[in-house]
Amino acid sequence: MIGSLVLQHCLNSPEIGTVVSLTRRSGNISHDKLEEVLISDFLELDETATYFHGIDIVYYCIGVYTGAVDRETFRKITVDYPQTLASLLKNKGSELRFCLLSGAGADRTEKSKMIFARDKGIIENHLAAMGFQGFHSFRPGYIYPVTARDEPNISYKIFRYLYPIIKLFGSNASIKSTELAEAMFKVGVRGSDLEILENRDILAVLR
Repeated sequence: MIGSLVLQHCLNSPEIGTVVSLTRRSGNISHDKLEEVLISDFLELDETATYFHGIDIVYYCIGVYTGAVDRETFRKITVDYPQTLASLLKNKGSELRFCLLSGAGADRTEKSKMIFARDKGIIENHLAAMGFQGFHSFRPGYIYPVTARDEPNISYKIFRYLYPIIKLFGSNASIKSTELAEAMFKVGVRGSDLEILENRDILAVLR
């Protein structure tokens, strides 16, 4: 929902020269800037691959919904995948900005009883400690999909229906998918003084 939008910003921007897209399935996009790499196992990345050289910005948008997979798989996707990628790039000495799509409620004390909050906090802590040029964690509230999709569960169907009401709860409650993607792109290119961007901070990037 977000990664594809960030990708389009990168492809359309004159500030971006080359885009390497690591993806589970092809996006069927043809572009002079784009090198698409299909990855079957994000824990087994090819450290010798030339496409890992010279990376300036990482937009990490892979995620999974709580309850959609078992506990072990959720931890693997949420924590192990991004940590594997970040460690590989750090070992290559890359001076880059790492933009992580996290979530509201991420708990950096790592003590939350909620799996989502605890694991998001764990990976934020790991990435923040790696010493990149910049690390930015984006913690959106409810993300409203501007392009309609097959919602993953009944809760998201209800949230989509109630979005006009959710918006009334203020700038920390919700954000459009297009707004989140644009803000992530801009922070990746220009940087930010904030390491953690809550929903209101993400919206402020666009002002």
